[in-house]
Order: sequence, then C-alpha cells, then structure tokens
Amino acid sequence: MRVLLDTHILLRAAADSPSLSAQARQVLVSDAAELYFSAASIWEVAIKTGLGRVDFAVDARQLRRGLLSNGYLELPVTGEHAIEVGSLPDVHKDPFDRILVAQSRVEGRPLVTADKMVSQYSGDILLVRTHVESGLQCSPFESGKA
Repeated sequence: MRVLLDTHILLRAAADSPSLSAQARQVLVSDAAELYFSAASIWEVAIKTGLGRVDFAVDARQLRRGLLSNGYLELPVTGEHAIEVGSLPDVHKDPFDRILVAQSRVEGRPLVTADKMVSQYSGDILLVRTHVESGLQCSPFESGKA
C-alpha cells in the first residue's frame, strides 16, 4: 500500500522516535508499504527549523538524503495539488497540512497523521496515535534506522 506520511510522522520515523505508537510502527514497517514523503514536508522542516522551532530541529538536507537512502519515495508538489487545496474546507489553516491533504486526495494515497484536526478532512486519512514528546532529540538517521 502506498502511503503519504505527514511531516510529524515523518520526523518521528526518521529519528526512530519512541513516541511512535505500535500502530504507527506497523504502518511504517509493513513489507507491503511504499512510504512517500512530500517535498512540502522538507520545505516545512526548512522553514520551521529556521524559525527556531524545537520540534523541527533537523537539517532538511540531511533529512531528505536519509529518507531517500532508506527507501522512502519523494512526492513533488504539482499544480494539480495546489488547485486541490482550493477545494478543501476550512478545517485547518496550516498550509503545509492542507497541501498534504490535497496531495493525498489527488494521488489516491492515504495520509498517515497523528493530527486529529487533519483527520477531520474527508478522504483517506489514517489517524495513528503517538506518545507526546517535547521534540526530537536526535538527528534523523544518525543511528541508521528509519
């Protein structure tokens, strides 16, 4: 199954974070899963890291390189995705979450998220639980895990 990971799930997966629930890990390690990340997630990480957000304290270039080398597939943002954003209801104002929902819809890939607000959109959204943490304390892929 092809799935698109939202940015927070992506960061936790890259860091092999203990905050990932068993349910989330099951999705990530399934032999049948093709794990996609959006170019918009890399953009979000770069912007929010630059703003000093502790929960985004990751080098975007290293994150992307690590994801690709660990078999994740990159989904570019297209004009079709941008147009789909305009058809979304005003459930959530975060532009990064909105583009991920639009990509999920256009590409027909479930969006894996732990964000209850995002899960309110219609479409194929897989809400998984995570254990709350104060932020990522290690660099993605520093231990070679994904």
